[in-house]
Amino acid sequence: MSLRQMLTFLPLNSALLRRILAGWVLALCASAALTATAAPLAPPAPPAPPTFIAQELPMARLAGQGNFTWFTLRIYHIQMWVGAAGYRQDAPDAAPFLLDLRYARTLDGQKIAEASASQMEKIGAGNSAQRQAWRLKMISIFPDVVEGDHLSGLFLPGIGARFYLNGKVLAEVPDLEFARAFFGIWLAPTSTAPDLRHALLQDAARP
Repeated sequence: MSLRQMLTFLPLNSALLRRILAGWVLALCASAALTATAAPLAPPAPPAPPTFIAQELPMARLAGQGNFTWFTLRIYHIQMWVGAAGYRQDAPDAAPFLLDLRYARTLDGQKIAEASASQMEKIGAGNSAQRQAWRLKMISIFPDVVEGDHLSGLFLPGIGARFYLNGKVLAEVPDLEFARAFFGIWLAPTSTAPDLRHALLQDAARP
């Protein structure tokens, strides 16, 4: 017997009628829910840049990110932000970009500077006199950091680099060779962390 025929023979106050109608409504709701869940999900929105990055890099977007670890210890999480022009490996000086390091532990500023100078030597940047000068400059700039602090570096084409602690300017270094050496720690083909370099440059060139 169809639902319509059953409704013809059952009184309006019938408990059975109420149960049939309730079941029919539930079936319709379940069908609608299945249809809704089958629809494709929209891709997640790209992360918005922090305020100071948006001010320095118009149309800033996240190019890539990754973790730097020492043995099993995570030292920092690093993100690369680029502007409208992106980043070209064949023309690394062509446009501004920013590297943001969020530290996972407390570190002494001088040790950060010493480690950076050591990495500059390993990638073959500068000569011994330049690296010594760069080392002293970084010691004078880099502060001690605690877990959660952000130390950021902005590459300035034709000028050099500007550094920030938690979004506030620390110093500007008007030395293009220093800037190339510093950012080369992560981005140069000779970087000692090739997997991290690949992760940072993942979408760097995309316009």
